[in-house]
Amino acid sequence: MNDWTLEKLKILADAAKYDVSCASSGTSRGNVPGGIGSAAGWGICHSFTPDGRCISLFKILLTNHCIYDCAYCSNRRSNDVRRTAFSPEELAELTIEFYRRNYIEGLFLSSGVMRNPDYTMERMLHVVKLLRGEHRFNGYIHMKTIPGASDELVVRAGTLVDRMSVNLEIPSEQNLKLLAPEKDYPSVFAPMRTIQQGILESAEDRKKMRSAPRFVPAGQSTQIIIGASPDSDRQILSLASALYRRPSFKRVYYSGYIPVNPGDSRLPALSRPPLVRENRLYQADWLIRFYDFRAGELVDGTRPDLDLDVDPKMSWALRHPDFFPIDVNTAPYEMILRVPGIGVKSAGLIVASRRYGRLTSAQLKRIGVVMKRAQYFIVCRELPVQTVNELTPQYVRRQVSQKKQKKAAADLLQYSINWGE
Repeated sequence: MNDWTLEKLKILADAAKYDVSCASSGTSRGNVPGGIGSAAGWGICHSFTPDGRCISLFKILLTNHCIYDCAYCSNRRSNDVRRTAFSPEELAELTIEFYRRNYIEGLFLSSGVMRNPDYTMERMLHVVKLLRGEHRFNGYIHMKTIPGASDELVVRAGTLVDRMSVNLEIPSEQNLKLLAPEKDYPSVFAPMRTIQQGILESAEDRKKMRSAPRFVPAGQSTQIIIGASPDSDRQILSLASALYRRPSFKRVYYSGYIPVNPGDSRLPALSRPPLVRENRLYQADWLIRFYDFRAGELVDGTRPDLDLDVDPKMSWALRHPDFFPIDVNTAPYEMILRVPGIGVKSAGLIVASRRYGRLTSAQLKRIGVVMKRAQYFIVCRELPVQTVNELTPQYVRRQVSQKKQKKAAADLLQYSINWGE
């Protein structure tokens, strides 16, 4: 690798770090005779860094040149940053060389918008064609779709990659127009619909013929920036819930706004990314996807934002003490799942285990129940009856919050000891 290629790599890899819509689950593209790489099963493993990079994938921009002037973006047109670009041939060759050296296991390809969306999309598609055709690369490829690109280009890309994503970025169209005047929701949702239609048609074709080609087998995802606009958590989770009702949609990623353009009056004056809020949104998102919660149960008109002191499940339980306590030996699975400290796996084990006898608190611990949180909301054979109703929700909140603060202080102390600070 020559010095100029290395310099371009540093610039474009650093520019890609703000995109967290990066995943590789849900696909099983295997190797073929004469090819290299595999996306099946263990083919991709992740390690996420604090700034959002997935270090097992080659996460790169084709270029940081951009015709748009989005207020929240470090690569916006008006910023004075070093600009560069890879040619499709350079990037394909670099990807293969990194794979052969075992640096990476797949590719996450994004780009600034050069000239127009179609021109950019064609160059990104050329990279993928070189990898799949000339280099016979069968590993995982996640490709960002450029809003405004033609349906034809989106369909051609969908036949070659494993996952596609189209970033919404701002959770309301009004604020998107304020912060990114050249963008609008129709240009974002159009490729989403095209991808969804392609996935549904591919599924129908494969019912008739198993050898039919798969279209975006790992589904699609999107990213929403948190804190760059005054949108509430209620707006964000309502939008996410609507997206999850689409059969092709896999993930919504939440990215705390990093103040890279502090001089812009359209942006809030944040000193640091809202990481606690970002974490609460991921927790709420998990509850919606796997715990059968509705967005309206977690946030509503009177509480439009998530509680930052306790997790969303605990917050819901404290607001609804009338639902508790529940007897884990008789309660239905759906109610056990709503107890703080009990996850999907633990709830399933409780239902399976109680067929053979009444469960005790010691058995619940062995199953994996976090009794420090669950004890206030359940009763079992010998558990003391000091539940949320006897102790009051306010007392339980204080207890849970104090434990979290002590744990955070202990973690900080251990960090200081490890690093000699």
